Amino acid sequence: MSLVLTEARVSRILTRTTGFLRTVSSHSLQPYRGCTFGRTLCGVGCYVRHNRWVTRGAPWGDFLEVRTNAADAYREQYEVERRWARRSRDAFTIFLSSSTDPFLPQEDRFGVTRRLLEAMCEQPPDGLIIQTHTHRVTRYLDVYARLGAATRLRFHVSIESDRDRLPSLPAPASSVARRFEAAAALRAAGHRVVITVSPLLPIADPRGFFTRIADSADAVVVDHFIGGDGSAGGSRTRATALPDAMARIDPASVALEYRERMIAIASAVMPGRVGVSIDGFAGRFAPAPLGRAPS
Repeated sequence: MSLVLTEARVSRILTRTTGFLRTVSSHSLQPYRGCTFGRTLCGVGCYVRHNRWVTRGAPWGDFLEVRTNAADAYREQYEVERRWARRSRDAFTIFLSSSTDPFLPQEDRFGVTRRLLEAMCEQPPDGLIIQTHTHRVTRYLDVYARLGAATRLRFHVSIESDRDRLPSLPAPASSVARRFEAAAALRAAGHRVVITVSPLLPIADPRGFFTRIADSADAVVVDHFIGGDGSAGGSRTRATALPDAMARIDPASVALEYRERMIAIASAVMPGRVGVSIDGFAGRFAPAPLGRAPS
């Protein structure tokens, strides 16, 4: 099916967080509605595919709304939302983003995310977490240099496994190797980087995988779909093809105990640098909180 691409102007771009995400940031921000990675590996178990407010009945991965005025909307909301967050939450922090990848291929054409990041250089939040599934995140290193001097900046690069393919499932949006390269490049540029193993998929060589993470990032988050997809017992994910594909490789990987085994290995390889589920996404790692303080 061909992609349905539309352009839209929005009145608001900052959303006050609720639920699990509330412990991570005061706000979320979506440069696009929809995600063209929806038909890749990360899209198979993506919880957003079940959100009818976002999908409006369209198949996940088949539509994309480009929010062309997102940067202007951010500027207009900035003062009000910053005051609210500092009064009602610990700080004005943004998660970019929770229901689309900020660095879709269409970003090359539209540049919505870049304009948003440039607006944040001028009007910075107290903290910014950039979450991605693709190596394309490294294309804006010039902007990150300015942004990192203005706010606590942290990158989350999702690498769910050391395998690029699982039986009967599509390829990832970006290969494992290219995502590791991106994480290393961000870290080499002086930024804080977390690998998010979310959702945790079967890992062929756990010790080797976490050793590679230790060499490329500051920390890791291990997050199983049970306890991690926002539903009781992982029911959202169980309604997708993901658990069956996981079970074909390693039946144990479908159970929450698999996460505990992987956490034990990760902790042995990178002690004090392992986060679990929402606590890890919130940056709760020993011995010091993640994120570089503004200069």
